[in-house]
Order: sequence, then structure tokens, then C-alpha cells
Amino acid sequence: MPERSLGDVVKRQNPVTLPDTATVQAACRMMRDQRIGAVLVTAPDGRLTGLFTGRDAVARVVAEALDPAKTLLRSVMTLEPEALQPQGHATDALRMMDDGGYRHLPVVDGAHVVGMVSRGDFTALDNARLDEETGFWEIM
Repeated sequence: MPERSLGDVVKRQNPVTLPDTATVQAACRMMRDQRIGAVLVTAPDGRLTGLFTGRDAVARVVAEALDPAKTLLRSVMTLEPEALQPQGHATDALRMMDDGGYRHLPVVDGAHVVGMVSRGDFTALDNARLDEETGFWEIM
């Protein structure tokens, strides 16, 4: 069975995006309402500029006692997050997330945001392929 591309994982997504001028409160409400763990932050031209996650809300806003109604995403988001093209493979995304210690990975086609994948988007087969590949490299 051929390895799944990220395009297959995100093909019916309508990515949730906000400008960097949105407040943390607006982002958190959107994440709650959409039942997602992160929002993509985009420039006016649609280019990906950042990522704001639930972890960012805790570590950069709540822990620092910032006011979510006044704090803008631009000051607490992860700047220029790593991303993959839709032609990338599921194991590439899983490896990046494992190596980087994060759970969300934007998918972009050139400058255009296509979607986002998270650990839960992958099947047991995708994870098994990563484990197999990792095991191969460890014995070499």
C-alpha cells in the first residue's frame, strides 16, 4: 500500500485562519467553537505567518497573566512555524512533529495555506510506518 500524502489527509479541510491582529480571546473562542487545538495565523495576502495553539495560550498568556481580550496573536504566536507541502508524506509530518515536540503542522502549497494536520489525523498504519523507518535508521 503506498504511503499517504498530506494532500489526502487535508483534502476536505477548510483551514481556520486569523490575522495576527486578532485577540487571543477571539482565537480561543474559535478553537473552542470549532473543536480544534490550533489556528493558523495569516498575513492579509493569505501567507502563513504563525501558529497559535492551546499550549501557547497556557504558556504565553495565562502563565504570564496577560489579558486575552487585549493581547494580540502577533505577540504570543509561534512565528513562521515549520510546514510541509501537500505532496509530503504522512511519515514526514509525524517525524517533524516528533522531532520538534509539537502536535500541529501547517500544510502549505507555496504561499497558500491548504490545511493543518495534527497527531490525531494519522492512522495506526502511518504511525507504524514511522516506527518501522525509525527502527531501520537506528540499526544502521
